[in-house]
Amino acid sequence: MTGFLRRPIRSLMFILLLVLLGWIWHERVALWAFPDIISAYTAKEYCSCRYVMNNDAEYCHGYVKQWLPFSGFTDDSASKRVTVSGLGRSNSAVWIGERQGCRLSP
Repeated sequence: MTGFLRRPIRSLMFILLLVLLGWIWHERVALWAFPDIISAYTAKEYCSCRYVMNNDAEYCHGYVKQWLPFSGFTDDSASKRVTVSGLGRSNSAVWIGERQGCRLSP
């Protein structure tokens, strides 16, 4: 106990580190899924903006811009498929039809 009282800042930092590690462990599933969310969201929203709402490509690029950049972007207008890569993951969205809109594809 006297060690904690002699070095209060170091003790507080150690306790905060333990709390942070506990929170990371508790949220590990959500944190592991986060990289997929960025590319999937961007692909789906861009596909919807471009092919469901019929906006031009420049507008849709601005619409899906995020503070986390994506590394790869492909818009195949012939097949109406959008593929986005970011944070080491890649996801695609494809336009299904007028009533169904866009859907994430494997």
